[in-house]
Amino acid sequence: MMDTENKTRSDRNDRLKSALRDNLKRRKMQARGRAGQAIVTPEDDARLHDSERGASPDQRGER
Repeated sequence: MMDTENKTRSDRNDRLKSALRDNLKRRKMQARGRAGQAIVTPEDDARLHDSERGASPDQRGER
């Protein structure tokens, strides 16, 4: 009976180890993907569009 319990625990531990390893790999890939992204605020986005259209700071309401 003890051998069966030990085998069951061992199998469960192996599955958990595998699941944790896969989860860690997935999260690392997500973090690497996010590392290349810049945070753009609405103000930054508006400035970018204004500069593409050639608007001067006066026309954008800036001083």
